[in-house]
Amino acid sequence: MSEFISKVKRTHSCGALRAKDIGTTTVLFGWVQNRRDFGGLIFIDLRDRDGLTQVVFDPGISKEAHALAESFRSEWVVGIRGEVRSRGMQKNKKGEMVSATNAALATGEVEVYVSYAEVFNKSETPPFEVNENSSVTTSEEKRLEHRYLDLRRPSLQKKLITRSKMNAATRSYFHQNGFLELETPFMGRYTPGGARNFLVPSRLNPGKFYALAESPQLYKQLFMVAGFDRYFQIVKCFRDEDLRLDRQPEFTQIDIEMSFVAQEDIFGMIEGLLKRIWKEVHDLDLPMPFPRLDFDESMSKYGNDKPDLRFGMPHVVLNALIEKFGAEGGVGPMWETLQQKGLIKAMVVSPVAAGQHDQTVVKAKEEAFRKANPNPTAKVPPPPHELSRKEIDELEEYVKGMGAKGLARAKIAENGDWTQAPLFKNAKPELRAAILEATGAKPGDLILFQFGPESKVNTIMANLRVHLAKKLWLIPEFGAGGKWNFLWVVNPPLFELDEETGVWHAAHHAFTRPMDECLKYLEPDTFDPSKVYCYRYDVVLNGFEIGGGSIRLHDPEVQKKVFKAMGISDEEARSKFGFLLDALKFGAPPHGGLALGMDRLAFLITETESLRDVIPFPKTQKGTDLMTQAPGDVDEKQLRDLYVKSVPPAKS
Repeated sequence: MSEFISKVKRTHSCGALRAKDIGTTTVLFGWVQNRRDFGGLIFIDLRDRDGLTQVVFDPGISKEAHALAESFRSEWVVGIRGEVRSRGMQKNKKGEMVSATNAALATGEVEVYVSYAEVFNKSETPPFEVNENSSVTTSEEKRLEHRYLDLRRPSLQKKLITRSKMNAATRSYFHQNGFLELETPFMGRYTPGGARNFLVPSRLNPGKFYALAESPQLYKQLFMVAGFDRYFQIVKCFRDEDLRLDRQPEFTQIDIEMSFVAQEDIFGMIEGLLKRIWKEVHDLDLPMPFPRLDFDESMSKYGNDKPDLRFGMPHVVLNALIEKFGAEGGVGPMWETLQQKGLIKAMVVSPVAAGQHDQTVVKAKEEAFRKANPNPTAKVPPPPHELSRKEIDELEEYVKGMGAKGLARAKIAENGDWTQAPLFKNAKPELRAAILEATGAKPGDLILFQFGPESKVNTIMANLRVHLAKKLWLIPEFGAGGKWNFLWVVNPPLFELDEETGVWHAAHHAFTRPMDECLKYLEPDTFDPSKVYCYRYDVVLNGFEIGGGSIRLHDPEVQKKVFKAMGISDEEARSKFGFLLDALKFGAPPHGGLALGMDRLAFLITETESLRDVIPFPKTQKGTDLMTQAPGDVDEKQLRDLYVKSVPPAKS
């Protein structure tokens, strides 16, 4: 065994040395980032997870170490012992003496002159250079194939170190607040609702399957029945879903459940946790309490239940206004939409005044311009003030990509005339005036309209709003831009109607407690599931849902009424949820909880572009692991042992 490892121990990490260490002897271990041979002296940058240190091999100090350093190559694992010295002064190309300090490095004031060195392991030539530029020069597929190399990049290591801090802060916070960290099974019985489950065949029970837990929902409620009072867990969950930017088939939740609580108690606990995490990671004090926004208002103003409130541009619903003017208003397509029980929305896009742009975006655009235009006299283009006619036309193509038939619009001229507004050429002046009053539009503003089926209009307008905010530099393409806008979206409907089957389903899950004043709408004489609102809530950050939960239904009688509204008989309920229904009969306390998405939290707090950057070994959008080649084939014997047969997909 190496003497370094067995006897001589590391004294510092590669990011720890400072000017105060000058004159001391240090032992460093790490990877060779690069090597520079200047004839007499050889320089290497030695890297570990903590940073870089410049290491100097001088034959006048150790011929043996210098000779060994001549063989060093990128990514070799080495150890060195030497004296910490000041970088001091050196001659530049003009022969002038200038400081050799590297201000870009935390260790930039010092370097280590080596008296002894040892190679722990050599490296083959990596398939790509391990540096920050590799994220641009090397495809993500190649980097995922060699993820263990990609994870050596300091930016990725920093993100995972941040995630570790988040885990530690979470555990510390909940332990201090009287929570117990309890585990739940990964493999359980399949229960319907929510996302599609991964199924696991049981060898010992032929023909039967476990389901990988999409959440610990039912188990954590059983903990409350069992009297544990406060539970938390940082837990893996599994969902067999189509993937996208912010979704993975296996993901991590911060899961909590509390007994004898109201909704506000849970809000306070979660706000305290997020405040602790942001203080730990960014040294920021988040203002509390977070704002509350009713679900219906969120849908009306922003088209979804996870609005980004870093900027304005709310939607305005025009249904009542169009109904008031009727067919005589002169906008036939909107009147027809109203007759079909559709939705009519408008959104005002005002010119952006100087200073209202997101300064993170402004700075990034300026830096990109300077790189592309090295001429120092070249003028940086100013931030966009408003959309050009060409850009407005392009918006129509953007919404058509989401299934819209088009994008009606009106530009308000300085004299109040409506330009670029063919839909309104026959509109009554009184209707135009009413629209201006309802939307608050002024001369110079652009009004965008969308009408049709409610769900489609909301989706299109919600996405268009965010698209415009990025286009006008109100928010960055990704990241917070220094703005952390938290809010709670509360009081949503308990049920949603399947328009194809006409059956009511639980919008979240069937064990969410209805509001007391809505219970009458579950009774036969006043039955109307559309009017049943519930104690469910989502916590939102900058347009992303980062967590959601509810106050649970602990009353068996109300639970029966909820099942009945969903068309679930007593027999079917017992078949699907029997063990939980039994438990609720034996003195279940009032309880509620929430699950925060740890992956998404880490993705947002590190302001990275992809969720995969905060997951050590992520899957691709096709659910594959390019490094291990999972999922893979298994042989026929394994399938027989599991009583499973592999059948090729039917030809279309």
